[in-house]
Amino acid sequence: MNALLMVSRAIDAVNTVIGRVVAWLILVAVIVSTANAIIRKAFNVSSNAWLELQWYLFGAVFMLCAAYTLMRNEHIRIDIVVSNFSKRTRDWIDVFGHIFFLLPFCALMIIDTIPFVISSYRLQEASQNAGGLILWPAKALVLAGFTLLFMQGVSELIKRLAVIMDLIPEPYQHREGPH
Repeated sequence: MNALLMVSRAIDAVNTVIGRVVAWLILVAVIVSTANAIIRKAFNVSSNAWLELQWYLFGAVFMLCAAYTLMRNEHIRIDIVVSNFSKRTRDWIDVFGHIFFLLPFCALMIIDTIPFVISSYRLQEASQNAGGLILWPAKALVLAGFTLLFMQGVSELIKRLAVIMDLIPEPYQHREGPH
């Protein structure tokens, strides 16, 4: 289990760096949006590329920060229901959810997205909008996001099992609740 916990720490470190860096793309998107609006109003000039760049930036944040959000235990949960359960039961619910829902869904998305991204790259698929951007980078973000989320799901599963086995303390103290 110590080796698995080292893997978990490595995954957490990767997703922490990516999450913290990529979160700054929100600021870049706001700057692009502001500049686009000013140029459009002041000079009556518009570009679909600027609008699509905003979408790419927000998409990058959403897809690449999902794993970081999971690592920080900030995803929406059904705490109203499970808060009445013991901590051990909640831990086993997390294990069950990761094994039977999160990891299989991420694996399916990764498997289905690979040919989608490869095809888009080979065709150099571009937006149908005049002056639009190429599409494969946006599609590659979907693949990267689900890959990072899968990896983080593995990390969370390792940590949850280690907590159940009393090998590590609860990493998220606010999960303790009223019990």
